[in-house]
Amino acid sequence: MQNFIEKYLKGDKVIWTVIILLSLYSIIMAYSSSSNLAFRIAGGNVAPYIIKHTIIIIIGIILIIYLQFFPYKYFSRLSQIGIFVSIILLFVTLLFGVSKGNASRWIMGFQPSDFAKLILILYVSRTLTTKKDEIKDFKKGLMPILWPVLVICGLILPADFSTAAMLLIVCFTMMFIGGAKITHLASIIGTAIVGFLFLILLNMAFPGFLPRVDTWEKRMMSYGSGNKQENYQAEMAKRAVANGFLFGKGPGKGHVKNDLYSAQSDFIYASSIEEFGSIIGGIGLLLLYMILFFRAIRIMNKVDSKFASYLVFGLSFMLIFQSFINMGVGVNLFPVTGQPLPLISMGGTSILFTCVSLGIILNVSSTVYNESNNV
Repeated sequence: MQNFIEKYLKGDKVIWTVIILLSLYSIIMAYSSSSNLAFRIAGGNVAPYIIKHTIIIIIGIILIIYLQFFPYKYFSRLSQIGIFVSIILLFVTLLFGVSKGNASRWIMGFQPSDFAKLILILYVSRTLTTKKDEIKDFKKGLMPILWPVLVICGLILPADFSTAAMLLIVCFTMMFIGGAKITHLASIIGTAIVGFLFLILLNMAFPGFLPRVDTWEKRMMSYGSGNKQENYQAEMAKRAVANGFLFGKGPGKGHVKNDLYSAQSDFIYASSIEEFGSIIGGIGLLLLYMILFFRAIRIMNKVDSKFASYLVFGLSFMLIFQSFINMGVGVNLFPVTGQPLPLISMGGTSILFTCVSLGIILNVSSTVYNESNNV
């Protein structure tokens, strides 16, 4: 067993421990929280969903192991091609993708936004490194980084506002760490906010002109109004949290999940608290994500390569940010966004690209680990 760990589980062992714990917990929660989905689609048979989810988790772990042996410097070169591939995929999805709730997010069972998030962080990390001496110059340093960020976020925005906003914040945070002027970043953010408000006003003037804006507006209004009927899912999630209290009702014994349409994805954190309680299912999960992020920050500070440093920060910040959003929705701190809980929520491309991100972080950590045993 020790030989297997040393050979295949390279890099930061604390991160590996977090990954394994989250993966095992994910399988338990997938089995427990998919009852609503099973009754709606498969006549109450949960087996196909738990089998599929377990297979995806196993494939994800294999991806992580493989990526540890792939020199991370090649990710820099791959991002140059990947950025154009992701733009094309997002454009095709916007025109011909499978729609759900006025949003085109999938094409052939694949969600290109997950691929685009990863590629964009790779590309921003590369460009911050190559433009480090010119980053304070808006035209020469910032624009080469900015244009793909705005294009990709703009293509994601019509179908998925929360992902576009989250990715924009992550990339801007990376630019700030990379040395970009605050005044430049603030002016761009201000312009983006004005543009978003313009879309809202345009849709108010011509109702139905932008169907997806209707969805954003309704979610914000129902969240702010506190109307229980309009905010049914969030109300059920609050009930699940209240039922779980400190120690939970026990694995598989939660009841509110049967009334939660997305108990296996958007509201899996609420289901987790109902069954395992606020201590294990709530604070316990939060601590695991925080440990993952802090270990990534240590790796970022110890690695010699600027590219690797930006890369580890960007990927880990994206994962922790997404986790906080999902948890916030689960306890009704934020309006419903549709963001999955990394490695926990059921899903295909989301889990696999989360594992790719973790594999890259461990790849960098293995380099540091070989140089020092202090990480």
